Amino acid sequence: MKFFNYEPIITKEQIKNTSGKKKKGERAQNWTYTLKRIFDFVAEQKMLLFIVLLLVVLSSAFALVGPFIIGRLIDQFIDGSSLSQLSYWLYGLAVIYLLYSFASYFQNYWMVSIAQQTVFRIRTQLYGHFFKLPLRFFDKRKHGELMSRATNDIETISSTLNSAFIQVVSSILTLTGTVAVMLWLSPLLTLITMLIVPLMFYGMRWITKRTSLLFKQQQAAIGEMNGLIEESITGQHVVKAFSQETEMLRQFDEKNTRIRTVGFWALTYSGFIPKVMNTLNSLSFAIVALAGGLFAYYGHISIGTIIIFTEYARQFTRPLNDLANQFNTVLSALAGAERVFLILDEKEDEIDGENMELLGNVRFQNVSFQYDAQASSPTLSNVSFEVKSGQSVALIGQTGAGKTTIMQLLTGLYEKTDGKIVFDDMEIEEISKASLRSQMAFVLQDPFLFEMSIKDNIRYGKLDATDEEIYEAAKKANAHTFIDKLPEKYDTILSADGSQISQGQKQLLSIARAFVADPKILLLDEATSSIDTVTELHIQEALEKLMEDRTSFIIAHRLNTIRKVDYVIVLNQGKIIEQGNRQELIENQGVFGQMLNV
Repeated sequence: MKFFNYEPIITKEQIKNTSGKKKKGERAQNWTYTLKRIFDFVAEQKMLLFIVLLLVVLSSAFALVGPFIIGRLIDQFIDGSSLSQLSYWLYGLAVIYLLYSFASYFQNYWMVSIAQQTVFRIRTQLYGHFFKLPLRFFDKRKHGELMSRATNDIETISSTLNSAFIQVVSSILTLTGTVAVMLWLSPLLTLITMLIVPLMFYGMRWITKRTSLLFKQQQAAIGEMNGLIEESITGQHVVKAFSQETEMLRQFDEKNTRIRTVGFWALTYSGFIPKVMNTLNSLSFAIVALAGGLFAYYGHISIGTIIIFTEYARQFTRPLNDLANQFNTVLSALAGAERVFLILDEKEDEIDGENMELLGNVRFQNVSFQYDAQASSPTLSNVSFEVKSGQSVALIGQTGAGKTTIMQLLTGLYEKTDGKIVFDDMEIEEISKASLRSQMAFVLQDPFLFEMSIKDNIRYGKLDATDEEIYEAAKKANAHTFIDKLPEKYDTILSADGSQISQGQKQLLSIARAFVADPKILLLDEATSSIDTVTELHIQEALEKLMEDRTSFIIAHRLNTIRKVDYVIVLNQGKIIEQGNRQELIENQGVFGQMLNV
């Protein structure tokens, strides 16, 4: 059968490496740190956690008392005690198990509350942290893989806290208490029972060396799969346009096979744990029964003590078995938590600085920048220009010249490598990013609309805008006419991609959003590209209104869209090769003049 043809995704060399002293130390250090981080979140509910732990202690104690009472009942029955004496023990036994049931129920009930509150805080902190990370972080990672960490990995933590936490604590307490009572009853029989412990330890050590790395690989493989799915769904139109369905299916099958393979071996190895433990459990029971029978035959212990010991021997191996069964769940949760905390430990974007009311003056002074520190040449090199408040500036150049990079540096989305960026008289590092961006508005080449009403999409530029302000902004943007013809008008709910309206209408909505924001600085990224001539006239008219008395930066590919700009900057391979007044550049017949004549 094909099922048995799987090859382990983890090699023998990897297993050997993970069992070496150095690797083992590194791994333990990571897990200790991860456990501490999880506990820091859990400990925020100290009182409830204390109550849960107290109930775990009580339920473990009740579980230990039960077998002891049963053993004493048997001894008294053999000794011929009266029925009334036996009934007291039976009533006591019923009370013990009733209290055990209550303690077990409430510890599980409150632990679920702790687990849900814990993952709620982790999820909230992670989501908030996404907005504080620089764009460089997202440039290097697939969005689907990040979504996997925010959903699958956190859900793994939740399920583990719900099921494994109480089980692990209860098992440790039961194991400790069982050994203590067994030693009190018969040290020799306890020693005989312990003969299986080295076998358990060796078996667990052999298995965990293989499962620890496998579960980490499994979480990583799931993240890669989610990244591919997210990429293929968002790029569905490109996939279909180039008939690449077969290639996407091939990539999916490759990643899906990896998950299947690594999951198979992770669960296969971890599945050995309960099988081995059950075998050793039966072996322990047989040893206790045989040795206890011999001791009872020679009068060293009573029959009731043998019954107590056999039950405790089962309770001794059962916690070990429970710990073994939970081990793969804990490993998976630790792997997921480690991936989550790696993101939370990423350095946040610098958001400190003063709030500042901008006038609109902008100066670049010998600014250089590169996206990749290993790149052979910078994206921008010694770029210098100055723009006065209310001026409009056109950025012109071939693809990759650095036009969009200048826009991103203006907004502080990326940090310059060298030089100065000055707003009025204050450098960009001294200004709060929130303050800076709140006084800017963007009209992009490909407008992004949210899955909400048209009214709320426009209001996104200013969340406290009134309905009257929204209607006025739509009229200024020449968007009111088409909105008024929709069945629900401004309350029309747009889909995620805004498929109910045309590309030009999307652009008009993004211009209306900018009108509502009332920015001091306006950034336009070829806002009229891919638009028919009639719609372009409406958009151009709306943009001219929007640019009035505002400092405006315009990325232009079609030069007829910048007939009324005050200043032109021509870029080539990250350098300014020409800049100045539009009319002067035309008369000089330099690069810009030649571009107009083409």
